Amino acid sequence: MSKRGNIIVICAPSGTGKSTLIHQLKQDVAELKWSVSYTTRDIRPGEEDGVNYFYVDKETFLKMKDNNEFAEWAEVHSNYYGTSKAFVEEGLEKGEHLLFDLDVQGADAIKEAFPNDAKVIFIEPPSVEELERRLRGRKTDGEKTISLRIGNALKELKRKDDYDYKVMNDDFETAYIELRSLVQTIVES
Repeated sequence: MSKRGNIIVICAPSGTGKSTLIHQLKQDVAELKWSVSYTTRDIRPGEEDGVNYFYVDKETFLKMKDNNEFAEWAEVHSNYYGTSKAFVEEGLEKGEHLLFDLDVQGADAIKEAFPNDAKVIFIEPPSVEELERRLRGRKTDGEKTISLRIGNALKELKRKDDYDYKVMNDDFETAYIELRSLVQTIVES
């Protein structure tokens, strides 16, 4: 029988560089399997069902939610997103190391559903001022959205000590080396 896998959750406020770090991690650590969530949003060009997401209609999603089939779920911008308990359990049983990109609420839900399997790594910015500079530098959001993201980040940063590990993303290379080292330690444990 193969050794049970692990859940590795990367959690961070918007603007910390989380997506860039995860992208690099997925390229470099072959043992990681991306956790494929369910969503009600439309499939975008270049995406594949079962690879990027499992695409379902709202009725199907809500039925799954009511049947308690999700380890975590959320409604974001009028679309639903959720992680199937069965998908995670099957992966863990096969010895897979599942990688998640979740917000604080999702990380909490996964820790609650899989307390012995989940490790959460919180990515923090060097400062709130730097976070704001990065968000503004993206030039993708208006003032209202930036203010909302900063407000959410302040709440999320209060939780940074609640998780298994913290990585400061002050310098990408340094943060990535630390993150990759943590992930390798978890995978090899």
